[in-house]
Amino acid sequence: MDSDSVRGVDRRRLLRWGGLAAGAPLVGAHLGRPSPLPATRDAPPAARDVIPPDTRPGGAYDRYVAKLAAEGRFSGVVLLSHRGRTVLSRGYGMADREKGIPNHRGVAFNLSSAGKPFGAVAVLQLVQQGKVKLSDTVGTYLTGFPKEIAERVTVHHLLSGTSGLNSPEEDLQRVFQSREEVHEFYEQWARRAKQVAPPGTPTDHAGAEVAIPALIVEAVTGRTYWDHVEEHVFRRCGMTGTAFFTRPQWLTDEHIAHSYMRQADGGVVDAVRNLDKGSPDPYQLGKNPGRLFVDAPGDGGFATAPDLVRFAHALGDGTLLDRPHSEILTGAKVPLGKDAFGAYSMPVAIVGGQWVFGRAGVNPGSFASWNIYPYTGWVGVVLGNHDGAPFQEIIQREIQAVTGASPGDGEGG
Repeated sequence: MDSDSVRGVDRRRLLRWGGLAAGAPLVGAHLGRPSPLPATRDAPPAARDVIPPDTRPGGAYDRYVAKLAAEGRFSGVVLLSHRGRTVLSRGYGMADREKGIPNHRGVAFNLSSAGKPFGAVAVLQLVQQGKVKLSDTVGTYLTGFPKEIAERVTVHHLLSGTSGLNSPEEDLQRVFQSREEVHEFYEQWARRAKQVAPPGTPTDHAGAEVAIPALIVEAVTGRTYWDHVEEHVFRRCGMTGTAFFTRPQWLTDEHIAHSYMRQADGGVVDAVRNLDKGSPDPYQLGKNPGRLFVDAPGDGGFATAPDLVRFAHALGDGTLLDRPHSEILTGAKVPLGKDAFGAYSMPVAIVGGQWVFGRAGVNPGSFASWNIYPYTGWVGVVLGNHDGAPFQEIIQREIQAVTGASPGDGEGG
């Protein structure tokens, strides 16, 4: 696979959106609600019930990931679920090398951008309740923004990545010491955003487009973004292993995977325990995920693989949103490439004749992806905690195993 593109879509643009992104397998184990995803009931029964051979334990996808792990190229967890039942579940490598804790399905991983759709769900819950309108401008809820933003940029523009805003410069070496410090910094950071193109212009999902909706959630609910999402998204779904953990929790909780970051000299360091180490990848701008005390409002968080499956099903069974608002969340809005589109805080694509939607995220030493296949009731999760894995290829292998699509059958991102 070409390192600079994924099926024709610019890699950097796709990663800003997130791409579509060991023990015995727990075949048949329930992850929670077995209810179908919204469009599953619209698919032919035969398509809903098929378990492709490549998705099974010992199948092509399982063998591929096992080979990567054996070669030292993958550390993390993969999970495939069909209609609420686990088909494949594997853990590889160490969650914490220093303490000798292996990766397993109960370990939470840093989500990076894969956590952004939680914020979109929180906003749409408020829309469903009549407390927010997608057509409202930023100034309806927030003060301190320039007039061209306050009066022209709407909630829809922010969620769809078409605000025309930029991402203000950020101090990527600063180490934060409290939730309050993180919150104050990013609240002011969002207000430094500039209008660099007319509203309606795609902006590759600029950082301000994530921070500002989080501030709107706070203004409407009177609570911090973290507390509101933990209660109204995570707890509603039964995502008991998912939270906006703080750095002290990351350092001490044995159920949170550490991120192992490769350095320019080829060595690998624990990014949580080594705050002075930055990634050599220019695209990642030297970021160390351990520098934040808690993820910025609107971004990140930590989740286990089973919890992400629970989230996927909660999107479809009415737990989080009614069906119309769930379809607003995932509806195609911005063309990204052949058969690929931006929805609200996530990409969606037509692959092998069916919709696939989800989100991926990459941080130094960690990556995460969850994909939902609503026509057939599948959910795929990939969580990793070591640099050097062929992340995009793993996602494509998952998509191929579930849909049977060969490369070129849709963008997958």
